Amino acid sequence: MMDKEALTAWALANGWTMIAGNPSLTKPSSPKEAIVRMLLKATVVTIEAKKPAGKWEKVASEAYGKVEADPEGGLPQGLGLGNIPSLTMLMQENRDRQVFARMTGKQ
Repeated sequence: MMDKEALTAWALANGWTMIAGNPSLTKPSSPKEAIVRMLLKATVVTIEAKKPAGKWEKVASEAYGKVEADPEGGLPQGLGLGNIPSLTMLMQENRDRQVFARMTGKQ
């Protein structure tokens, strides 16, 4: 089972950034604005994506007890993250931008 702390640690190690208190992914063209966020509530974790009109839409939600760490460090299992189109690509873009920012000293 993954709890809030484990999910936050996984997210931050995989390209997510804390924005407004939530692990979030941003568009490469707008690195300060979240387009995907992970809401860590008392008993459930919810993944939301921002629609073009600016409204948040829930794309996945599950109780912590049903979310399992991937033994190889990949996407947590049980939350359906693999079913979200282009999530892994967005995570990679965010991770690459963070690595580049550390290399150049620019945030």
